Amino acid sequence: MTTKNILRNGITLQRVRNKRGQTLVEYALILAFISVVGISTLIATGTQIKGTFTTIDSQLASAGNGGAAPATGGSGSGSGHGG
Repeated sequence: MTTKNILRNGITLQRVRNKRGQTLVEYALILAFISVVGISTLIATGTQIKGTFTTIDSQLASAGNGGAAPATGGSGSGSGHGG
């Protein structure tokens, strides 16, 4: 191989390495963007979901207070059969 070919091959390898690094940075930026969007979406909808569960909880509590007493497990002797 001549010196020219060796230099040309070295430059080609350097370009490939540079493109790999560039691709890695692009993937990292895309991942960071998706993470930021996902976290902000969860924060925004989190308060709405919390409000919905609070409403459900309060409605269940008020329904439980106005209705019949909840059934208990019986006498507490296990299966209830003599042994």
